[in-house]
Amino acid sequence: MAVPSASPLFLRETEIRRGAELLFFGYGHLYRQTDECLAKQGMGRAHHRALYFIARQPDLTISALLRTLAITKQSLGRVLSELTDRGMVETRVGREDRRQRLLRLTPAGAKLEQELFEAMRARLSAAYAQAGQDSVTGFWRVLEALIPPAERNRLADFGDIPG
Repeated sequence: MAVPSASPLFLRETEIRRGAELLFFGYGHLYRQTDECLAKQGMGRAHHRALYFIARQPDLTISALLRTLAITKQSLGRVLSELTDRGMVETRVGREDRRQRLLRLTPAGAKLEQELFEAMRARLSAAYAQAGQDSVTGFWRVLEALIPPAERNRLADFGDIPG
């Protein structure tokens, strides 16, 4: 099925609803395989998000992870406890500030995170290839515009932003 072009009236309710529906269904399909893998291990998306961002920034502080995930300390504490108990995340004391706790994936955590990422990469790569470079750039612009301007600088924390 060919994807229709956006109407010149792309700010009308029907177009906004189409975008919301595409985000909803696309997100569900993007994460379906990772959700199945996580469910087999008794984990969920919160675990995946923590693994993902710790992998992207080894020695990430707990407070930085809290800001990134925008969840409560209690929720993050539960997730980190489970990941630590399963031997997937380790915590170190900060170099400059001994009160800091730095997070890093263990080899087992890195292996799981890579498996989960490979499932996402396969789906995104296929979708990107089908849509084409200009569409991918437009998609990134829309997603970036959904992030409040004051928070967009957080994207730079993850480096390797295509230029």
